[in-house]
Order: sequence, then C-alpha cells, then structure tokens
Amino acid sequence: MPGASRPLYQMKAEFFKTLGHPVRIRVLELLSRREHTVAEMLSEIGVEAANLSQQLAILRRAGLVTGRREGLSVTYEITTPQVAELLAAARAILTGVVAGQAEALEHTA
Repeated sequence: MPGASRPLYQMKAEFFKTLGHPVRIRVLELLSRREHTVAEMLSEIGVEAANLSQQLAILRRAGLVTGRREGLSVTYEITTPQVAELLAAARAILTGVVAGQAEALEHTA
C-alpha cells in the first residue's frame, strides 16, 4: 500500500500542497459540477493549454481526477464526490472568516 510508511499528517500536508494552486482549485470546482473537456476548461479558466495540461497532470497523479479520451478530446471528472464536499467546506470556512474580519473592522472604525 503506497504511503503506508508515512504518517497520515504528512500525507495530508502533501494532499493540501496539491490543492495549493489557483488553477487546480478552479479545475476541481468546475469538475465538481460536471465533467468537462479540456477545451471547455480552457475557455472557463483562461490559461494557456500547456499550463492547464500541467495542472491536470498533477491532479491525475494525486488521484483527484481521471481523464478519458474521446476521439481528439479528453474529458475529465473528479474521482470522488468528497472532493466537491471539501471545496464546499473550504468555501463555508472562508465565508465565515471573511464575515468575521468584516465584523472586526466595523468594531475598530
């Protein structure tokens, strides 16, 4: 079993490092709604094809997305619904943090 000799906290840190790029987060957000072709993601994300390809490769190696070739295009999807749940949890946490910061600013003004 890969990674069995590493502590879980180290594996978690590596997992969160994988998520630590805006393009990868955006890709996962898109794929959380439905599968997308590379061309669809390119128009949504607005990065160069080489950059998107590099980020998709990282997500594939991490086991977060899978791709299947259909003719000349490749369609990607997330590997587990927990990815979408994690992104939703992050959104909820950040919403609370931002609201708390706004409230703190109001009290200092």
